[in-house]
Amino acid sequence: MKRAVYERDGVPFDGDSEFDSPKTVDTIAQSLRAGGHTVHLVEATTELPQWFLSHPVDLVFNIAEGTHGEHRESQVPAILELLGVPFTGSNSITLALALDKAKTKQILASEGIPTPAWQLFPTPGTRLASRLAFPLIVKPNREGSGKGIWRESVVRDEPTLRRQVTHIYERYRQEVLVEEFIDGVELTVGILGTEPLPVLEIDFSPCRTSGEFFYSWRMKEFQGDAVRGLNPSLHCPARLDHATTARVHDVALRAHRALGCLDLSRTDIRLRADGTPFVLEINPLPGLSPLESNFPVMTASAGISHDALIQRIVAIAMSRYGRTPQSQSPACAAGAAGRREGQTVSRPQEPPTSVLAASRVAP
Repeated sequence: MKRAVYERDGVPFDGDSEFDSPKTVDTIAQSLRAGGHTVHLVEATTELPQWFLSHPVDLVFNIAEGTHGEHRESQVPAILELLGVPFTGSNSITLALALDKAKTKQILASEGIPTPAWQLFPTPGTRLASRLAFPLIVKPNREGSGKGIWRESVVRDEPTLRRQVTHIYERYRQEVLVEEFIDGVELTVGILGTEPLPVLEIDFSPCRTSGEFFYSWRMKEFQGDAVRGLNPSLHCPARLDHATTARVHDVALRAHRALGCLDLSRTDIRLRADGTPFVLEINPLPGLSPLESNFPVMTASAGISHDALIQRIVAIAMSRYGRTPQSQSPACAAGAAGRREGQTVSRPQEPPTSVLAASRVAP
């Protein structure tokens, strides 16, 4: 279910784009139940710490995006770390770093991982570094889900750059990342556990009527909408030769490890004509909707059903904590949840318990 596009006082129209729809949350909950878990849906409000203090659980299935702040995706993991509650996915440090594009690129550069040349603009008046070459793309530094990235974000001269930087700075109230736009093939690579999934290629050639030729916010929000011209062709596995696929997999794995990602991640890559894979972003908290998200497209290509994917994530996480999904003590999986009251936690001899707890759900 796609979110409506709307304006709110002081909040960008794409403000809810990171949050999962109720349908996505219900689908994940159903997959957990199919694995024998009793599921609680818990929203990551200020009451979240108290909920976990009064409900003993084994595991949290985390898909919480957080609601505010520079490092919002790290909020739920930080609380769980404090309380000693196991959870799926990456820790609070990795999630905080990954949401900050500039810090991510610093880590990539330190590891020798290709990433487009870039510059952080703390203010709209920041002088453009002479080492950067047009075309450039302008992005908010700490947003996900394509927020703040539109067709107009690719600029080809300095006056246009200044207008776009000012627009982003005023709308999102944060530093602006400017990086060289890589003309090439759009790819994304999922990592499940420690293994790369089939590479997904996004071909924007069917989208000429919209003028969108990369993963903008509109493309992510309305992907598949042929009327709007936002219907790219997805190829999984990507149309790459064996050597190029191996090179892309290697870069994605190195990026996954460099940021300390755990259990799963998705790395966005632009493959330049000379075969160089440039890492654009790393998402340690990729979307898991079987209808809207790219990660399940890759797992489906690998022969993994959605139920099996969710249960695999649980098994990988529990293994890290020295536990098994079949344990008879209460287990809990938490993620972005609907506004529902928690159920009573099951007793030790009942099936494992899973809780979905999170930030909030998009309307």
